[in-house]
Amino acid sequence: MPPPAITIYGDRPVGSRRRRAAVRRRRITMLVGAALVVVLVIVAMPLFKQAYQRATLPLAYAPVIRQQAAEKHLDPALIAAVIYAETKFDARTSPAGAEGLMQILPQTAEFLAHRSGATTFSVSDLGTPEVNIAYGSYYLRYLLDAYGGSQTLALAAYNGGEANVNRWVAHYGRDMSVDEIPFPETRAYVLKVAQAQHDYRQQYAQQLGY
Repeated sequence: MPPPAITIYGDRPVGSRRRRAAVRRRRITMLVGAALVVVLVIVAMPLFKQAYQRATLPLAYAPVIRQQAAEKHLDPALIAAVIYAETKFDARTSPAGAEGLMQILPQTAEFLAHRSGATTFSVSDLGTPEVNIAYGSYYLRYLLDAYGGSQTLALAAYNGGEANVNRWVAHYGRDMSVDEIPFPETRAYVLKVAQAQHDYRQQYAQQLGY
């Protein structure tokens, strides 16, 4: 049986030209598809970055943090970093009874309320984020003043208590380093807050008012 005839056009088989045209169309389709993927990645990247940032380094109540930082003469990133280290912005009551975003103990809050001249304070108020951040910021300011502006000592006292820090200062002096903090948990806490403070400055500069 003789082979099927191939139509000749311009000295080239028509079937061969059609195959080449189909290959070109597939290549063009692939290139267009790849270009669309690149565009989608470029467009979506900031959204993925924001989602990752919110998941790993959350921030809420930024206006309250800025206000308290201005009133208490604090670095807003420090307030955010303490909240992150304490609760990651997920308010709760600890087994020890510490309340809210900044984990304020009721007895600490009552001391701060008395010291600040508050007359209507109730422990239940610590469940209100704005009140909790205000008291936590006041406590940070108080500790910084108590330890001559040393953030290391202030954070150590926030976590480990003033009585412990006072004993350490009596032994090492006020220039004691983070490595000299005897409590591993408190030492890790101070380092965690310092790193988070740096990260909040970098990642939330606009929101925190830098």
